[in-house]
Amino acid sequence: MTPTNKISLSEDQLVVAIKSQDTQVMHALYDMYSGALMGVISRIIPQTEIAEDLLQETFIKVWNAAESYDPEKGRLFTWMLNIARNLAIDKLRSKDFRNAGKNQDIENNVDFIDAQKEVTFNADTLGIKDMVTDLKPDFFVVLDLVYFKGYTHVEAAEELSLPLGTVKTRIRMAIMELRKKFN
Repeated sequence: MTPTNKISLSEDQLVVAIKSQDTQVMHALYDMYSGALMGVISRIIPQTEIAEDLLQETFIKVWNAAESYDPEKGRLFTWMLNIARNLAIDKLRSKDFRNAGKNQDIENNVDFIDAQKEVTFNADTLGIKDMVTDLKPDFFVVLDLVYFKGYTHVEAAEELSLPLGTVKTRIRMAIMELRKKFN
């Protein structure tokens, strides 16, 4: 490995060099400020890969907007810090970032899914089956087929020789009756 020569410039010299699009100074600027900017970005966006992308975007924006920097309004670091923070906040508010948070990798959920398969629902322990048997016989028969025996609505309609709409109406009416018992 060859040692790298670190450039050390004052803020005024940095500003003049950045505005003149000096690539060597951009490397020095990155060495000087990347750690601090990454810290600010990471507090807003904890995902390392996204934070690194935002850090890169920050330096690209600094490079492209160097002419707009006004030393009268604040220090160079503060200006760069505001760019980094604004990019991170924009990313946090973006629709694709929010949607990415909703989608989870399957590898992370395999154990969770397996654990859920072992959970069983026992209507008898909740007393629901007793409540269903107290319903009118028309309602009981439909709920028994659909909820306790696993029939689809179509299969229940065929089994009972009823129109599909009638089966759905009876299910809805039975559920309304059950709600009254819970309230």
